[in-house]
Amino acid sequence: MHLTGSKYIKLLGLIAGVAVLNIVVFSPGFVGLSIGGGALAAASGVTLLLASAVALLYGSYVLLARQPEALPVKQVTTHEDYVEALTRYERVKPIGSDIRFALEQMERIRKKKETLMDVLNQRFEPGELSYKKFASVIREVEKLFYLNLRSLLNRLHVFDEADFASVMTQKTARYSKQLLQEKTTMYNDFLSFLKYSLDNNEEILLKLDKLLLEISRLDSFEPGDIENMPCMQEIDSLIKQTKYYKQ
Repeated sequence: MHLTGSKYIKLLGLIAGVAVLNIVVFSPGFVGLSIGGGALAAASGVTLLLASAVALLYGSYVLLARQPEALPVKQVTTHEDYVEALTRYERVKPIGSDIRFALEQMERIRKKKETLMDVLNQRFEPGELSYKKFASVIREVEKLFYLNLRSLLNRLHVFDEADFASVMTQKTARYSKQLLQEKTTMYNDFLSFLKYSLDNNEEILLKLDKLLLEISRLDSFEPGDIENMPCMQEIDSLIKQTKYYKQ
């Protein structure tokens, strides 16, 4: 199960809030409620403890187990949004391993971007033309990466796991042979598109690795030399190929 940073913060906040409430209520220096006191105090104390337990259990369920409302794909914009959107499909058996790989790719590109920007900051001043060119290319490649994921999410949004299992195992008499064949072709196309998207993003990660290697091993850069770097030419070609990519 993938837990986002916001979920961790909310869970820790819930635990801390319940703990502070109980300390305030039962501490002699504050309210000083005692379960061993009178009948009313004991009943109040037990009620508070039970309410605290229920709040922790329900809050943990909401944050850790219950699926949140799916965010419309067009509103998925941040890295955290993409993680949460993809995680919803992690337990879908036919594609679970691919979804986990996509999540792994997302973590890798996040780390690669951080490393690349650290290297740029060490080698150049932010106002330098070389810095701006490299930073611009990194941003464009990152956009392509998430564009692939957005397109994939659009397909996943209409994926029917039950129908997929019925069709791909050929265990249904509900459809005619012709319709069954058409549905099989449709789902095979979906699986092919999923692999294609992951392959594209893996290619992007490879090109970022090459870019990092070339930046690290060269002693100096002239702005005019940057365009002639092999990895920059590969990246430029990739950007041009996907300029009119349809989601």
